Amino acid sequence: MARPTFSVIINNFNYGRFVGEAVASALAQTETDREIIVVDDGSTDESRDVLRRFDSQIRLILRSNGGQAAALNEGVRASRGTVLCFLDADDGWHPQKLASIAAAFRAKSRTGLVYHRLQPMRDGKPALRPVPRTLCSGDLSRRLARSAGWWPFPMTSAISVRRATWDLAGDIPESFRLSADAWLTGAYPFVCDVAGLQASLGFYRLHRNGWYRDSDDAAMLRRRTRHWEASVEAVNGFLAGRHSPYRLNLSDHLPHRLAMAQLDGIDMGGQLSLLRDGLSFAGEPNALRRLRDALRAVWRLHHANARPATPRAAE
Repeated sequence: MARPTFSVIINNFNYGRFVGEAVASALAQTETDREIIVVDDGSTDESRDVLRRFDSQIRLILRSNGGQAAALNEGVRASRGTVLCFLDADDGWHPQKLASIAAAFRAKSRTGLVYHRLQPMRDGKPALRPVPRTLCSGDLSRRLARSAGWWPFPMTSAISVRRATWDLAGDIPESFRLSADAWLTGAYPFVCDVAGLQASLGFYRLHRNGWYRDSDDAAMLRRRTRHWEASVEAVNGFLAGRHSPYRLNLSDHLPHRLAMAQLDGIDMGGQLSLLRDGLSFAGEPNALRRLRDALRAVWRLHHANARPATPRAAE
């Protein structure tokens, strides 16, 4: 059997209401030299009935629940393509996605990870501008070493990697039960060049279970800070194992510092320090966006700290 160029790997857990659309978008690609592997990670909803309707058009792997990283790893082990493309079950692709990815990989042999923008969608309509706003290409290792691994990174459904690069980096650590893209975007720039495509070649569905939101409450901020801490620890272990000279320092992770300040409060001196560091933050290459983001973040912190405390109810 001829080896396909692309392996499309879709991971699904209880997204029966969305996964059919995701699979259909993979089947609708103009680039037909591909296989589609769907890993259902122990769904208890209608997902498996939906997926079985695609019959021989896909390869369906049914497993007990183990988290996103474990599901993606199993999908990769079952795949045969020379390029691995990841798609979340609640997202979808433009029909030209694979053709565009193919051209990007052909253009530069050193490129091991290609990504593109995604259009956030809510209730079937565009919401917000395509993300990420800033695109990064080339050798990003020095930039990530100065930002604790943070950059305007793509989400899972926008990421494709060469199989040779995957083999070099190894499986995604199974501790990434959610947001396995943090491993791909955190570790891979230290072993390969990256290419960012301007086009929005897919959509990212905004809904209650999504990670990307218009704004974050305290519970989501705590989730994010724990996730960033675990990601820095995992990437540092990866770098140490490869005897890399680079290490990530959480104090360089400006979004983490801002989230902690929002959760714990911060005085005026701390706010000015964050503003200064935000203006030079290596994680955002675009100077105007750095300025805007730093001013907005400190303005929010200042006003949050200026609000009077809410009186406690009488006991």
